[in-house]
Amino acid sequence: MKPNAAALKEYARRRAALMKRIGRDGVAIIPSAREVIRARDTHYRFRQDSDFMYLSGFPEPDAMLVLVPGRKVDGHKAEYVLFVRSRDPAREIWDGRRAGPEGAVHDYEVDEAFTIEEFEEQLPQLLGGRSRVHYTMGEHPEWDAKIAACVREIREVSRRGAMAPTDFVALETSLHEMRLHKSASELKTLAEACRISAEAHVLAMRAARPGLREWQVGAEIEAHFLRHGMQPGYGSIVGGGANACILHYVENDDVLRDGELLLIDAGGELDGYTADITRSFPVGGRFSKAQREVYEIVLAANEAAIKTLKVGESVGKPHEVATRILTEGLVDLGLLKGSVKDLIRAGKQRRFYMHGTGHWLGMDVHDVGRYRIDGEYRRFEAGMVMTVEPGLYIAPGSEGVDERYWGIGIRIEDDVVVTDDGPRVLTGGVPKAVAEIEKLMAA
Repeated sequence: MKPNAAALKEYARRRAALMKRIGRDGVAIIPSAREVIRARDTHYRFRQDSDFMYLSGFPEPDAMLVLVPGRKVDGHKAEYVLFVRSRDPAREIWDGRRAGPEGAVHDYEVDEAFTIEEFEEQLPQLLGGRSRVHYTMGEHPEWDAKIAACVREIREVSRRGAMAPTDFVALETSLHEMRLHKSASELKTLAEACRISAEAHVLAMRAARPGLREWQVGAEIEAHFLRHGMQPGYGSIVGGGANACILHYVENDDVLRDGELLLIDAGGELDGYTADITRSFPVGGRFSKAQREVYEIVLAANEAAIKTLKVGESVGKPHEVATRILTEGLVDLGLLKGSVKDLIRAGKQRRFYMHGTGHWLGMDVHDVGRYRIDGEYRRFEAGMVMTVEPGLYIAPGSEGVDERYWGIGIRIEDDVVVTDDGPRVLTGGVPKAVAEIEKLMAA
C-alpha cells in the first residue's frame, strides 16, 4: 500500500531529524530486509526492516536507503537516495508489482532513485567528501564487505587530496535514539494496536474451556488480528498448566485441563507497530486458592511497577519495585526463607522470576534504544513506551515447594506510555483483576 500524504510528511520529518543529527559531514546507509526462504522455493511472509520502514515507508525487499545531508545535484536537492529492484514484468506476474526507480520517486518522494545493481557504482560519489558513515556493521553481512571496500578505495584516492570517511558510527547513537521517543502519530497507531490486541485477549478468555487445545484458543486471537488488517507481532505463546513455566513456549498444542491456568502472551502488529500483552487466567473460569495467592502477588508487582514509569524516574525502577514485591510474596508463601533484602542481593528470587520486568516497545516488540548511558540507567522521558511484565513460574517438582503451587506459571503484561502527566496504560481493555476475569469467563 502506498503511503498517504500524512505518512509521507511524517517520514520526511524523521529523515530531516536524522540528517540534522548526523550533520553535513555524515552519510547514513540503511539496508532493507531481505526475503527469507521458508522451504525450498517458498518464502516467509516479508516484513520490512524497522529502521528502513521508519524512514521511508518503502515496503519492498532488496533495497538500500542513503541519506546525504545537504547534497545537491545540478542545483537540485539530492539528500534522499533510494536503490530499489528494477521493474521486471515477468517476475511481477509471479510476485507482485514493483515500484522501480520511477515509482520510488513518484510515490515515495525520493530525491534520486537507482536500481539496486547500481549501488556500488554510485556509492563512492555519495561518500566522497564525508568523514563519517552511519551504518551498523554486522547486521547485514552481505553489504558490510561492499561498503567497507568502497571506503577503502576512497581512502586510497584521498591520498591525492580528496576527503574520505574515517569513522563508522552505529545507528544506535542516532536513529535508534529517535525511534525510542515516539511521536503523537506513532502513539496513536500503537494505542490502536493495543486496543485491538486487548479485544483479542478478551475473546480468548471467553473461548477457553477444558478439552480444547492451546492452538484453538490461539486461533481466536490471531483471527481477530487478521479481521483488523493486522498480523501477529511475534509468535503467540499459549501455554496451559506447566507449559506456562516455559517462558518462550511455542508448541501451543497441549490439551487445556480444568483446574489449570492458561498463560497467553500475544500482540498484533498494526502499520508496523506491535502490541505485547500477557494475561493468565483459569481454564475452568475460577482460580484455586493457591493460584489466586500467586496471582495476587504478580498483580501487585505489575500495578506498582507501572506507577514508576514517570518522567525523570530511573529506567531500572520498575524492575527494582517488582522484584521486591515478588520476593516479599515468595517469602509470605514460604517458597523462600530469609530477609527480602538478603534474598534479592543473592539473587534467590531468580529461581521463580528469571527475566526482566519490561522492555522498550514500538516497531519491534523488543524495540531499540539503550537502557543505560555511561553505565548508569537512563531516566524516563515523555514519549517512551515500555512493557511491564512481572511473573512467577513454579515448575512441577520444585524442591522444597508445597505441591499445590507446582505447575503455576503467571505473567501479567501491560504496555505503558510515559507522559508528562504520568504513566498511561494502553492495554487496559483486557481485565487483570481476579474478580473481573472470573466474571468475564462466567459470562
